[in-house]
Amino acid sequence: MSKTALAVLIVLGLTCCSIPMSAQLIPHGNVYAGVSYGQFTNVVPANKQSYRGWNGSVEFIPFARFPHLGFVADGSGFYRNNHFGSVNAYNFLGGVRLSMQYGKFRPFVHGLGGIHRLNSAGNIYSPVALDIGGGLDYKLPFKNFSWRFQGDYMRTHYASATQSDERVSTGIVWRF
Repeated sequence: MSKTALAVLIVLGLTCCSIPMSAQLIPHGNVYAGVSYGQFTNVVPANKQSYRGWNGSVEFIPFARFPHLGFVADGSGFYRNNHFGSVNAYNFLGGVRLSMQYGKFRPFVHGLGGIHRLNSAGNIYSPVALDIGGGLDYKLPFKNFSWRFQGDYMRTHYASATQSDERVSTGIVWRF
């Protein structure tokens, strides 16, 4: 056998073996979009207000050896009109999520950190936010789709006060 034929066989063999293995390198994860309800405490602790808005996240599960560990990017927006004008609150968070699969159910917990941006009557605050939460995905009869129920506790600190907020969300999840 000549050296050229041997080199061609080696290249073809490596190519054929690498095609099935490359499918294992594609990260798995999900994309979530839903509606959200939030209870936010203003700087005065007795002043809690409710907000409605949206929530979305992208989760990547990059390690085949650790299918329960995912990295999450989360964003949400909340809106309210009052006698002072409109109030908008946005969260841009990132962190880790741990999950387990039990038949059609996938419970999860996550820890996130990022920025909470609040615009109230033209005054803009952007404190650091910490978010601890969890939820449950229920697999729908449609391929790769689930329904999510999620709850979060967010903590921020600005204007010499600590703000404790709650957020509840529900919506559709597409798994890839």
